[in-house]
Amino acid sequence: MGMSEVMKLPAEGFVRLKQILQIVPVSKSSWWAGVKAGRYPQPVKLGPHTTAWRVEAIRDLVEKAV
Repeated sequence: MGMSEVMKLPAEGFVRLKQILQIVPVSKSSWWAGVKAGRYPQPVKLGPHTTAWRVEAIRDLVEKAV
């Protein structure tokens, strides 16, 4: 996981999957399988076609993996 990429995350708010996959080295399908299995944080629906994750949850995930 690239720490320089983690530093680019906003201090708070939401991040989309495209940003997460630049930090966490897994495929999109592996990420969704991990969400379903509970390995990765649950997403937040921001609209009918918009899914995001809380930045805090992604930072926690990265910190636990390091």
